[in-house]
Amino acid sequence: MAYETLSIRKDGPVDWLTLNRPEALNSINPKMTEELQDYFGRLYTDHSVRIVVMKGAGRAYCAGLDLKASAISRTEPGANSGGVVAGLRGQRAISEIVMRMRRCPQAIISLVHGPACGGGFAFALASDIRIAGESARMNAAFIRIGLSACDIGVSYFLPRLVGVSVASELMMTGRFINAARAERVGLVSEVVPDDELEEAARPYIEEMLATSPIGLRLTKECLNMSVDAGSLEAAIAMEDRNQILCAQTNDMKEGIAAFLQKRKPEFTNS
Repeated sequence: MAYETLSIRKDGPVDWLTLNRPEALNSINPKMTEELQDYFGRLYTDHSVRIVVMKGAGRAYCAGLDLKASAISRTEPGANSGGVVAGLRGQRAISEIVMRMRRCPQAIISLVHGPACGGGFAFALASDIRIAGESARMNAAFIRIGLSACDIGVSYFLPRLVGVSVASELMMTGRFINAARAERVGLVSEVVPDDELEEAARPYIEEMLATSPIGLRLTKECLNMSVDAGSLEAAIAMEDRNQILCAQTNDMKEGIAAFLQKRKPEFTNS
């Protein structure tokens, strides 16, 4: 589809998704909300895409909600005149994006440079892998404009990634975390110069594409379930189910044959 606020470059099974409002630091307006919902919603049943690389055009990854353009801005006079129902509808429109990001079976790599604030921070947290440029600065900006820092999944993702103590610090103060500290606390996998971000993503892409399609999809699904599993037994039950499913595929037979023959496997997603 042709989008107004997103640019998508297809490279085989990899989608390079760019938030494309550079003049507004890729801040989230109603049109971007609608298009991100559509894009990530379509991925759920799209088996042609295996990996999504998400980044921002220009000087930023995403500066958060566009308070000037957004119809759901809660800081302008009269913004709540539609009442609770209208407010919740607008709120859920954005939070639905991160739920669809987690629901889609494709691996999502975020390349974060410059500001990743508020909703932009949430997009980065909802990704599977984060690589930071040296200029990256992330924060839960909501608390700085009179709102709670618990928004768009941040209160769910952040403590699971960095622990409750660091999450509490960042969310209760709204302070920025820079790239170097983000790497130290495990929020990002690595830090590289901004102009090397795409190149830094390629080893991750190559290694994930060397796995079987079903193995990669079920790994993301099982990781999602295991994070919230109520017990070891519940996590192992999901793992057991994954392995039995994968063991019935031709790709598993090909994987074993390639290992024994010391060659690269040729998976067919069958």
